[in-house]
Amino acid sequence: MQVLSLILIGAVLLLLGYFIYGSFLSRLLRLNDKNKVPAVELRDDRDFIPTNKFYLLGQHLSAIAAAGPIVGPILAGLWFGWLPTALWIIIGGILIGGVHDMVSLVASVRHKGRSVAEVIKENMNHKAYIIFLLFLWISIIYIITAFTDITAGTFVDARVGPEVASSSIMYLGLALIMGIVLRYKSLPLSVYTIIFLPLVLLCIYLGPMFPVKPILLFGLGARTSWDIILLVYCFIASIIPLWLLLQPRGYLGGFFLVFTAGLSLVGIVVSSFTGGLSIHYPAFTQWVSPQGFPLIPMLFVTVACGACSGFHSIVCSGTTPKQIAKETDTKIVGFGGMLMESFVALIALATLLILTRAEAGGMKEPNQIYANGIAVFLNSLGINKAFALNFALLAFATFVYDTLDVATRLGRYIFQELTGWQGRTGACVATLATLVLPAFLVTREVTDASGNIIPAWKMFWTVFGSSNQLLAAMVLLGLSVWLFKKKINFAVAFLPALFMIVVAIWSICVLVQPYASKLFFKGELSFDPVATIGLVLILLAFLLIMEVAKVFRKTAR
Repeated sequence: MQVLSLILIGAVLLLLGYFIYGSFLSRLLRLNDKNKVPAVELRDDRDFIPTNKFYLLGQHLSAIAAAGPIVGPILAGLWFGWLPTALWIIIGGILIGGVHDMVSLVASVRHKGRSVAEVIKENMNHKAYIIFLLFLWISIIYIITAFTDITAGTFVDARVGPEVASSSIMYLGLALIMGIVLRYKSLPLSVYTIIFLPLVLLCIYLGPMFPVKPILLFGLGARTSWDIILLVYCFIASIIPLWLLLQPRGYLGGFFLVFTAGLSLVGIVVSSFTGGLSIHYPAFTQWVSPQGFPLIPMLFVTVACGACSGFHSIVCSGTTPKQIAKETDTKIVGFGGMLMESFVALIALATLLILTRAEAGGMKEPNQIYANGIAVFLNSLGINKAFALNFALLAFATFVYDTLDVATRLGRYIFQELTGWQGRTGACVATLATLVLPAFLVTREVTDASGNIIPAWKMFWTVFGSSNQLLAAMVLLGLSVWLFKKKINFAVAFLPALFMIVVAIWSICVLVQPYASKLFFKGELSFDPVATIGLVLILLAFLLIMEVAKVFRKTAR
């Protein structure tokens, strides 16, 4: 079977899902362009501004699709094979992820652009609101931990790490310059796009000429040193103005994301005229991963963002609903945006398919598999493979920056909301509080039975996936209450919520089980961050479920 065949089948199924199930959701939610939307009703041309749906789709996609739909599908494919991974990406994206994103967006639009936490507060109670914020804050901590260490791993790669680190630093500097110029020079955005996008390619070209020398901080190893530097970056990015770094970096990153996926697809298509790229990796490998994780439920939480992501609800109730020009646009932006991310996940999975199992095993981390595959796809277009490899790794790092700085800022907002500590001092303290645990986790040295050091992201990816999917379940559960109160068929959100609750809690129990066995059967008491936070998440989930049940009973009466 050819890689192109799988990609085309996946694309067709996602399109059918958009037109059939997306249209069903539109009718169910009673989308009506006569209803006033926040962007029109509260228009201030700063936060609330009606935006063309296609332009908004690109901006929204860059916000939700970071490294998650790349790392997750590759890991799941490595462990269980490409067939179950591809099936979950497509089915989960249509029936669960798309529903989660679209209903979150519609709910926010109908609540004057407020966050999903405030929607839950209005339709449930203050206690549920606090529980949800705590759950969200803990989930964000694991997002920061996992993606910080993945990026650090890219920068210490023996082959191209120093070059990619150099290109990344130049890229961030370029985003800063773009932010300053945009702030003080009023030219059309298209002009800045034409100027700055080629400069991103120049950063990739210059990276190998000025590689960053190995950095060792406080006697720590190179990878841990980069972890610390990246967390410092997160701190700075969280407290400086949005216009200075996050907005221009996000804008360039959005183009980079679409450009990389589109160019890769063209490379796959072109290669089909010269014999095509065959699938070498097994469709199915095993029921239990090398780490001892069973396919069910771990497949669902490992793929994570490629099929469903609780993190999306923050974006779908953040800046995006304030820019929806009319209610029917929520279909293409919310549902369509999720399915486009699922397509990005299929492209990422395709980078694994062109490898044999032995070749894939020789590449230590998903970013290497992704970069190698993208380089192969681009090489089909006559692009130098060494340049293509740097291009792919910088693209990957760019997607991660999108997650890191946005997640840190969101963590800061939530901490300030929980504590009521506002102002500049409050912002700094809240950011530090959000980054303390990630700093502790990435600097811990954990080894396997053979004495090999386990990278922090490998330790926490599964708990990140579990917490992210459980967050999605909690959001769907809260939205079910809103639908129930509005006398809309709430099963469309409630049934996916039940499924996600089961697989997410089951997966956390799988992760906690080794710790529990040592504690209860061997009497070994020690601090295990994965097990401890896993148990906290389960407790918060059950507390929120109890609040949902109370509201359902009260409303029914």
